[in-house]
Amino acid sequence: MPTARWIFRWIGVATALLALSGCPSLGPMTTAPPTLDRAQAQARQGDHASAAATYEALAAQNSGTEQNGFLLLAAHEFILARHGDDAARVLAAIAPPLTPDQTFEKQMLGVEIALARSQPQQAWQQLASITEPRNAPLAARYLELKEDVAFATGRVADAVRTEIARERWLPSGAERNAARRDLLRSLRDANERGVKIEPRTAADRTVRGWLELASLAAAAARSPGATAPEVEAWRTRYPGHPADQAVRAELLGIDTSVSAHGVAHVALLLPLSGRQSGAAVSVREGFMTAYYNAAASDRPRVRVYDTAELSAAEAISSAVQEGAELIVGPLTRDEVTAAADLPSPHPPVLALNFLSADRPAPDSFYQFALSPEDEARQVARRVLADGRKRGIALVPTGDWGARVLSAFEQELTAGGGFLLTNAAFDAARTDYADEITQVLRINDSHARHRRLESILGAQLQFEPRRRGDIEFIFAASPANIARLLRPQLRFHFAGDIPTYATSEAFEPDPVANEDMQGLMFPDMPWMLGGEPADSVRAAARDAWPTGGPRRNRLFAFGYDAYRLAMNLRGKNPSGVTLDGVTGRLSLDANRRVQRELAWAQFQNGQPRLLPATPQ
Repeated sequence: MPTARWIFRWIGVATALLALSGCPSLGPMTTAPPTLDRAQAQARQGDHASAAATYEALAAQNSGTEQNGFLLLAAHEFILARHGDDAARVLAAIAPPLTPDQTFEKQMLGVEIALARSQPQQAWQQLASITEPRNAPLAARYLELKEDVAFATGRVADAVRTEIARERWLPSGAERNAARRDLLRSLRDANERGVKIEPRTAADRTVRGWLELASLAAAAARSPGATAPEVEAWRTRYPGHPADQAVRAELLGIDTSVSAHGVAHVALLLPLSGRQSGAAVSVREGFMTAYYNAAASDRPRVRVYDTAELSAAEAISSAVQEGAELIVGPLTRDEVTAAADLPSPHPPVLALNFLSADRPAPDSFYQFALSPEDEARQVARRVLADGRKRGIALVPTGDWGARVLSAFEQELTAGGGFLLTNAAFDAARTDYADEITQVLRINDSHARHRRLESILGAQLQFEPRRRGDIEFIFAASPANIARLLRPQLRFHFAGDIPTYATSEAFEPDPVANEDMQGLMFPDMPWMLGGEPADSVRAAARDAWPTGGPRRNRLFAFGYDAYRLAMNLRGKNPSGVTLDGVTGRLSLDANRRVQRELAWAQFQNGQPRLLPATPQ
C-alpha cells in the first residue's frame, strides 16, 4: 500500500498531469477552476473518495488526453481512499491517446493497485517491466514506489539500495533527510513484522549499516533511551553514514535542526574497530552509562570518533572542526603521545592513558589511566605503613613485570625500605619452584646440609629453611598466575610471610580463589563493593535488565572518565576531587589523575576489606 507521504505531493503531480495533457483550459463545457479547486481541497482534507468522484466527473466533461489526466487523478485518489477495485475500474477506462508521461503514470498506478489489493509479488513483476525514467521527478516517483514494493515483498536490502539510488534525484538536503527518516521507519516496521533481515549478507558498507538499524530502531521504539549505547556503537562503526542525522533525531532524540558542524560537544576518541576494540567498547559502555545516569539537562552532546579508522591527530582535528569543547581520549599510550604532540590551541584533553614519566604534558592536557605502576607504588606505601621494610619480589618476565617491579622498588626505597632480592618467572609455565627457592635462599639451606654431611661423613636429618630476614613478599601477577604462585610459596615455607599483590591478582571466583588465603591487594570500589559502586551497578542493571555490556574494570574506567570530563568542563580543574567507582580521584600538579584504592585480603576465597590505614 503506498505510504501517506504521497498525499502531500499529489497536488503538484495533479498539476503536472494536467499540464502534460496539453490542455491550457478545461474546455468550454465545464466550470473548471472552482470544480478543480474543490477536488484539490477534498484531497488536501483527506477526503480522497470525494476527490476521486470529483475527478471522475471532470473526466466525463472532457475527452482525449484531458480526460485521461483526470482519470489518472481519480485512480490515485481511490488508491489513497483504499478503494482498490474502484481504482482498477477507473484505470481500465483509460484509452489512447496518452502522453508518454501519462503512460508512465498509468503503469505506476497499476503497481499501486496491486499493492492495494495485497498482491506485492505481482506489483514487483509489473514494476520490473517498467523502464526507470531519466527525468528527475519521474525517476524519484518510480524509485519511491519501488522502495515500497521491495519492503512489501520482504526485499529489504533492495529497498535500501533503491532509496540510495533515489537520493541522487532529490533536489534538496531537506528532502534527502526526510527520505532517510522514512527509510529508518520502514526498516523498523519491517523488523517488527518479523521480516528476515541479514546485514552480514550485504557487501556494501552503507547498505549493511542501514540493515543493522532495523533491529536498533525497533528496540528503541520499545524502550526509548535504553538502546542509546548500542546506537552510539552503530554510529562509531559507521562514521559519516547517510543515516546519521536520522539516527540522532529518531533514535537518540537529539535536535538536528541545527547543523552538527560547529555544535559544541564532548568528543570521545576510542579505537573501536581495531585490535583494541574489546577494551574500547567496555570503556565506551561505561562512559555512556554515566552519560544516561546524569540528568538530561546536564548532558552535553557526545560524539564518538574511532581512532582505528582515523589517526588520533585526524580524530582530534575533526572534533575541533565540529565544535568539540572537550576531548576524552585517546586510549592507547602511542595515541596519547601523538595527541600530546599536536600544536595548540585546541580544547582541553582528558587522555585515557599516561604519557611516559619523562614527557611533560602540554597545557590543558589531563591524564587518567588504570596504571599498574601507580598501583605498585601504592603497594609499596602500604608495606611501609604496615611497618615492613625488608622483602623480596616475584614478577612475571616481560614489560609489565619490569615496569611494576621498578615502580615498586623506587617507592619502597624512597620511603626507607629495601628490596633484598627479586626474580622474574616465565608466566607460560606452571611451576615456579626455581625462582621461589632462589629468592627464599632455600638452595643455600640445601648447600649447608650437603657441606655438613660431607664434613661429618654421615647422613643427617634435614628440613630446608628459607632465609629469616624477609618481612614481606611482593608477588605481582594476573589472577590465573597468582592462583598458582600463592600455594607454591606456602609449599616452600613462605606461607606465613605477609604477601602483597596488585589488583591484577583478583578476579571474582570464590572457588578458584580458595588457595589465595591471606594475600593482600588494592583494588577499585567497583570490584570490592560499597558506594558509589553499588549504586552504579543497580543503575546498570536497570538499564540492561537482560545483561548488557560486560561490566569489568574498563567499564568502571569509562564511567569515571565521563564524570571526570564533566568536572573538567567549566570548572577550575585543579580543584577536582571525585569519589569514583575506580577509586578516590584527584589531580596532581602534573594534571595526572591519582587514584586512591581500597585494600582487601583474601579470606576463604573472598576479598575482605581492610582498614584504609593500618591498625
